[in-house]
Amino acid sequence: MRYGLLIIASAAAFAASNDAVKLDSGQVAGIPGATPEMRIFKGIPFAAPPVGNLRWRVPQSVAHWDGVRNADAFGPVCMQNAAGGASDQKVSEDCLYLNVWTAAKSASEKRPVMVWIYGGGYNVGSGSQPEYDGEALAKKGAVVVTINYRLGVFGFFSYPELTRESDRRGAANFGLLDSIAALQWVQKNIAAFGGDPKRVTIFGESAGAGLVANLMVSPQAKGLFHRAIGESSSWTTATIGRLGTLADAEQAGAKFADGLGAKSLAELRAKPADQVLKGGRGAGPVVDGWSIPEDPGTVFAQGKQNDVPVLVGSNRDESFGAQPANAEQFAEQVHRRYGDNADTFLKIYPGGSDDQAKESAFIAGRDEMAWVMRNWARMEAKTGKSKSYIFFFTHQPPPQPNAKGGKFAPGARGTAVHTSEIPYVFNNLRGNRAWTEVDRQVADTMSSYWVNFAATGDPNGKGLPKWFAYDDSKNKSAMEFGDKPAMGPAPNDAQLAVFQAYYDKLYAH
Repeated sequence: MRYGLLIIASAAAFAASNDAVKLDSGQVAGIPGATPEMRIFKGIPFAAPPVGNLRWRVPQSVAHWDGVRNADAFGPVCMQNAAGGASDQKVSEDCLYLNVWTAAKSASEKRPVMVWIYGGGYNVGSGSQPEYDGEALAKKGAVVVTINYRLGVFGFFSYPELTRESDRRGAANFGLLDSIAALQWVQKNIAAFGGDPKRVTIFGESAGAGLVANLMVSPQAKGLFHRAIGESSSWTTATIGRLGTLADAEQAGAKFADGLGAKSLAELRAKPADQVLKGGRGAGPVVDGWSIPEDPGTVFAQGKQNDVPVLVGSNRDESFGAQPANAEQFAEQVHRRYGDNADTFLKIYPGGSDDQAKESAFIAGRDEMAWVMRNWARMEAKTGKSKSYIFFFTHQPPPQPNAKGGKFAPGARGTAVHTSEIPYVFNNLRGNRAWTEVDRQVADTMSSYWVNFAATGDPNGKGLPKWFAYDDSKNKSAMEFGDKPAMGPAPNDAQLAVFQAYYDKLYAH
C-alpha cells in the first residue's frame, strides 16, 4: 500500500514538473483550461516593476527567480481611475504582466502567436479583462498572449527634465515601449509554449489598434512581429489627424507638474501613485524622434514602416465625430474644419435641419473612421510586398441587458457600436445576453479568419467565403461581417474623396 502511494505521489510530482515552462527569467507553472489539453499561464512578469526611480523609464529586465513560479492568477492592472473591466483586481504601478493560452503539447509545434493589445483611450483597460480570454482562439491553433502596458500619465508623459535625462530615448511613449518589451519577451520565450517566434501577429482594438499602428513605425519594434490587425482605430485613433509633438507634450507635462506642486522630476517620481493618477490623464503616443521618429502618416507615405500584412476595419454604428447641438453648430464645425471643402462635405452630409445635422454628423464620423482604417490598408498595400485586408462589421449583437431599446448613440441604427466586434473576434460570447445561433456562427467565422491570418498572413481558409485583398485599382471592397460574411460594395467615391482631400491638405504642410 505504501509502495502504491509512492508511485501516485511520484506521478503527481512528474505532472507538476512537466507543466513547468522554462523562461529566460525562471520557471512558471500554469493551470488547466476548460479542456484537458489547454494550459493557461497568468501574471507572468515581462519587465521589472516601473516603480520608484523606474517610473517614466524604459522598461527594465525582469529579475531572475529560483524555483517554479505559479502563474495561476492575473497580475495587477495598471494605474487607472476605472479598472478596465477588472474591478476585482488590484490596481498598481507594478503592472507589467502578460498571460498565455496554449493547447500545444510540446515546444516543437510552432503554432502562430497572437498578441492582444487592449483599448481604452490609453487611460483604462487591461489584458486580463474577461472578454479577452484567449482560450477559444487557442483551441483553433494559436498561442494567445494578452499584455498590460502603462496607462494615462504613467504611460504617456513628457517633461523637459525627462527628455534631458533620457537623451530623447524613451521620453514620452512608455506604454508603447512596454508593448515592445512584451514583444521582446515573446521572441525569447514563446517557443517554450509551442509558439512560433517567426509568426507573431499583433492585434488590438481602439487605442490598442492605435498602438499596433504606431508599432508599425517604431524602429525598436522592427522584426518583433510579422502581421498586424487593427480594429476601429489607427495611429491617431478614430479620426484624421497628426500625432502630437514632444515639445507640445513637454509643455503639457510641465503644467501637470505645476498642478501637483512638483518642481523637478525627482519630486514627481516621489509623489504617491494615487496622487499622480488624480493629477490628470495621458494623451497617448507622440512623435518623440526615437520610438516614433516621424508622424506615422509620413512614415507610411515614404514606405518606411515595418512592412507586414495588415487586416483592418471598423463597425457600422460607431462614431467619434463631434455631435452638434443643432444645424447651425454643425455648419460652423464643418466650415471650421474643412475650410474650402466645406460645401462639398455638406452636399454629402447635409444639415438642413437639426435632426438631419445630427444624423449627418453621426454618419460622417462613422465614415471617417472607416476611411482612416482604409487609408492604413491602402498605404500598406502601396509597398507591393504585403497584402492588406479590410473588414466592415455590421452584424447586430444582442443589446446589453441595461441598454434601453438597443440604442447606444445618436443616429445609431443598431448595436454594431464601438467594441462590439470583440466577442466575435475572440469567439467568446459571454455575459447575460441573448446570443443566438447566428451570433455563434459569426463568431466562429471571424475568429477563424483572424487565426488564419495569424498563421499565414492571409485570412482565407477552407469553408470560408473568399476574402479578397485590397487593391487600389481592382478591389476597394471590404469583407462585411453581417449575419453572413460576404464581400460588400465599395464605398461611395465622393465620401472617400472628401476625407482624402482633408488628409492631403493636413499633410501638405
